[in-house]
Amino acid sequence: MSALAERLSQLRRQAGLPAGGGTRAGGSGGDCDVATITASGLCVAPPESPPPAPSRGPVPESIRRLLGIRARSAGLLPAARLRGLDREVPGREIAPGLRLVEQHIAADAVPDACDLRFVGPAFAHAGGAQVPTHRLLHFDTETTGLAGGTGTRAFMIGAADWHGGALRVRQLLITTLSAESAMLDCFAGWVDRDTTLVSYNGRCYDAPLLATRYRLARMRNPLEGLAHADLLFAVRRRFRGVWENCRLATVERRWLDVLREDDLPGSEAPRAWLDYLRGGDARDLRRVLAHNDQDVRTLGTLCLRLVALHAGEASPA
Repeated sequence: MSALAERLSQLRRQAGLPAGGGTRAGGSGGDCDVATITASGLCVAPPESPPPAPSRGPVPESIRRLLGIRARSAGLLPAARLRGLDREVPGREIAPGLRLVEQHIAADAVPDACDLRFVGPAFAHAGGAQVPTHRLLHFDTETTGLAGGTGTRAFMIGAADWHGGALRVRQLLITTLSAESAMLDCFAGWVDRDTTLVSYNGRCYDAPLLATRYRLARMRNPLEGLAHADLLFAVRRRFRGVWENCRLATVERRWLDVLREDDLPGSEAPRAWLDYLRGGDARDLRRVLAHNDQDVRTLGTLCLRLVALHAGEASPA
């Protein structure tokens, strides 16, 4: 035995390995089942092969439900359900993800100006009470919640004004989150320094919410400093204790002869919009549009009715 082989055998015995063996695993006469022997005479095991990747089978339905939006974007919704979806939204797209719905409703005997002193002290000063009717902008928003704050956004803005002898109703709807700035910019174009805002609880909710969204978008708030006639306060002063409540739906039913059919409650609006954003059906979103449309129509009618009431020309039933 050569000196090298004898040294290797000695090292193997010191390591507790059988004395015999070759230099390659699997060789004849070798008892080392590894790939090679180092210069020190120790058998070194080759790195283990990684385990095979698990096969990707069908995703269970329970996991699909948990995935939510990602399941839809990955095309995991059943084909039958996709075929049954109604994604049609009214109006025309005026910017990516922003739709405009516009209607003109004929009206009779619209006054040239409205005496808004009944609204409150802000309209009681000389010369400020008679507001040209064409400068009134009745507006209402549909939002992702009623709590307010920076986490609440408006996904729809409806506005109505008297234009060409008719009530012009315009609605802005965003179908993507990124279109909010375009919606705010478009709405700002409907407002000028002579505009008088008309709302129902808009001073406490809609206007502050829009101010927050303009601020977060780093845009000028076009509503700041404008005269604002909030009809809720006028209705409360006149009908609190007379009617069961002063909700807009009550005013419509008790005084304006408006009975809504298939109306989607305002509390359901956020769910309808978010469902659509996640790839769902558009039918409830169209109902939100109809609800908002009726709101701003009612504001136009109610404002004129209150003007006539305080002028002694009409009285509630």
